[in-house]
Amino acid sequence: MKSKNVSYIPIWSIVVPIISGIIYAGAGHDFGGFYLFVLTLSLIFSVLIAVHHAEVVAVRIGEPLGTLVLAVAVTTIEVALIISLMLVGGDDTAYLARDTVFAAEMIIINGIVGACLLLGGMKFSEQVFGLEGVSAALTVLIAILVLTLILPNYTTSTIGPSYSGSQLIFVGIISLILYGTFLIMQTVKHRDYFLQVDNDVKEDNYVVLPTNKDTFVSAIGLIFSLILVVLLAKKLAPSMEEGIASVGAPKSLAGIIIAMVVLLPEAISALKAASKNRLQSSLNLALGSALASIGLTIPAVAFVALYFDLPLTLGIDTKSTVLFFLSLFIVSLSLRTGRTTMIQGVVLLVIFVVYLFITIVP
Repeated sequence: MKSKNVSYIPIWSIVVPIISGIIYAGAGHDFGGFYLFVLTLSLIFSVLIAVHHAEVVAVRIGEPLGTLVLAVAVTTIEVALIISLMLVGGDDTAYLARDTVFAAEMIIINGIVGACLLLGGMKFSEQVFGLEGVSAALTVLIAILVLTLILPNYTTSTIGPSYSGSQLIFVGIISLILYGTFLIMQTVKHRDYFLQVDNDVKEDNYVVLPTNKDTFVSAIGLIFSLILVVLLAKKLAPSMEEGIASVGAPKSLAGIIIAMVVLLPEAISALKAASKNRLQSSLNLALGSALASIGLTIPAVAFVALYFDLPLTLGIDTKSTVLFFLSLFIVSLSLRTGRTTMIQGVVLLVIFVVYLFITIVP
């Protein structure tokens, strides 16, 4: 039980972002390789601080809106980072949005969900969740994913795995409609579908909610931390690309690294919830993030590409398509009954490891 004299805003949650901001301000000077290491640490700590502030806001507003806050916030990072790199890189970043979004979906579906199921299965043997909400999320997710990452390979208006301008606008609008419909279901029409259904969850009955002041400070801290993550990641991007090129790894690895950075907050929060036998919250966060990642990122990136006349390739290759459908098939089977054990987590994590290995060693 939280004591009333326990602050939701510890001093480190304020000091660390300020220090990270100062470190970023000095990034324009050539301080050598050690400074890159310091920037990397600042990026990691900024992500962790963002998690903390998002969780404070989430506790204050409750489920399922709480998990939605972090999902949308982190998707904002992803969108801002992709767009900023597209504007700087120009034609060389035609595949960046596709690689980053696909990597995010594979990390969430296989990595985060798999880790949550494995952790929960090891700790509690069996976990339960609301089948209706998860089924709705998967239905919308699969539809948007196929329309944005698979269908471009089979259209004929343009050469290659890309949409024409009118097709890009149409698919962007459709993605927003599908995601918006899901949000209405999650937050208004069928909010109860996304609430924890396990009566055996052991939680404090007298949790002291954050004050309005704490919530406001955390909201400001969350925004500031997210901005720092974008700025620091953008500053580190050239060094990351040089490192990938120096070891002869494929360029798509950059998308995976970007996705891993921006999804770290969700991964931490989802694993925390799973460790407390709150699998519903884990799945709300993971699948909600997957939907936000594809449903918001693609329309935003499409708008930027059309406005600045930048090339945008969305269709994934045959190898990725096979892993993509395998992932969706396994996660649909794993979440079909409303009950999970560690075996589903192991299978999903194995697919995730295969995805990483095949990306590095194509």
